[in-house]
Amino acid sequence: MPEPVYTFKHALIQEVVYHSLLTRPRQQMHARIAQALEERFAATVERQPALLAHHLTEAGLHAQAIPYWQRAGRQAYERSAYVEAQAHLTRGLALLRTLADTPERTQQDLEMQLLLAPTLVPLKGYTHPDVERAHARARDLCRQLGETPRLFTALEGLGAFYLIQARYQTAQELAEQRLTLARSQQAADLMAEAHLSLGEVLFYQGVLTTAHTHLEHARALYNPKALRAGEWLVHPLVRYHSYAAWTLWLLGYPDQARIQRRTALTLAQEFAHPFTAAVAQCFATALHHYCQETQAVQASAETTLALATAQGFPYWEAWGHIFRGWALATQRQGTAGIVQLRQGWEIRQAMGAKILQTYVLAILAEAYAYDGQVEEGLSVLAQALTLGRNHGERYYEAELHRLRGALLVRDDNRPQWAEAEACFQHALDVARRQQAKSYELRAAMSLSRLWQRQGKRDAARALLAGLYDWFTEGFDTLDLQEARALLEAL
Repeated sequence: MPEPVYTFKHALIQEVVYHSLLTRPRQQMHARIAQALEERFAATVERQPALLAHHLTEAGLHAQAIPYWQRAGRQAYERSAYVEAQAHLTRGLALLRTLADTPERTQQDLEMQLLLAPTLVPLKGYTHPDVERAHARARDLCRQLGETPRLFTALEGLGAFYLIQARYQTAQELAEQRLTLARSQQAADLMAEAHLSLGEVLFYQGVLTTAHTHLEHARALYNPKALRAGEWLVHPLVRYHSYAAWTLWLLGYPDQARIQRRTALTLAQEFAHPFTAAVAQCFATALHHYCQETQAVQASAETTLALATAQGFPYWEAWGHIFRGWALATQRQGTAGIVQLRQGWEIRQAMGAKILQTYVLAILAEAYAYDGQVEEGLSVLAQALTLGRNHGERYYEAELHRLRGALLVRDDNRPQWAEAEACFQHALDVARRQQAKSYELRAAMSLSRLWQRQGKRDAARALLAGLYDWFTEGFDTLDLQEARALLEAL
């Protein structure tokens, strides 16, 4: 005689009946369902491991359920379903704590922590305490197990955490540790990642030529076929091209920088990975800002903002607000622009992001300048210079001094001209020390304009002419067009 089959017309009725069962029969039912899924529906389990994980969990078979929660978390992570991935991994880790302490349990804990940390970044930001805890836990487990290859991944995550916190020295030390580790294993893919991380952290410290060298080492060592989905949060090749674009622009190669930007955006589109796309778009927007391309900044910022908002990436949403605010301010919408800039700044602050604070404040100072708020602009630049000294963030230092000088000479208050001249000279010195030709050109133009007003035309032309002649590309950029026009006027 066949067993009766029951159907429920309302989910609440089903819920009441389910919970009316005694614990033991209920667990037995889940165990039977789990067995049937494993034996007869392997394809379903492959597609939906969380389904089997659920039934095993409800059956009290925790040790068997954990690998399926882990698999479900990885699948969700690989399709950028970060909220779902976090839920699966958290469930698995909770079950893991109910098991006896064995090497197998420790290994499972390690693998899930290494997956949980990058899952949390898009949702909570790079510097959230939960992100640090997951990376630190993974590092400790690696040392406990003697897991050298996985230790590299844990240190990489911690390095990114400290980088976004603008703790550049610590981030650099971790990158150097990873490079030593990778060389000891003769692992080209790990060496590539370590070189890339070193290039990033040295860039922010203003060590531009060395940063570029490390970036090029990374590119030479990367094997795209060896990169597996789920092993990265941002595709390494997109990271390389994005940072190469910034570095080349600072070093005085605008055309090469724009090629790198286009490559990063193209690759991000091909990979169809939302978080990578947000990163590439934001870096591209920044390069437009470096080139002072207002319309391009606004269009790219809108794209960044739309993507980040739709996907729930608050860190990149903040950048969308910042760049859109700058574009509005340059188009005589100063109040609206400053409000939007402040909104982006506050999102970053709430997330604990300290990286690029000097850059954001410089953008805000520019917006105040466009709006005629000189004192506010000077106050913000003073804050930026202090933060730069405290954090060792040097890559925008020359521009901070130049912008301060530019604000000091906005009117005919001649007593301030000597202070402004010192600012421009300091900007020149910093740019030369860093070999940042693009910033050196801007500082030279600012100083030449001041000397022109003071009647020192020959000195102004001598300063600018040699520097302009150094450039071999980018003559359609605003900076080089203005430099040529100023030389002709002199």
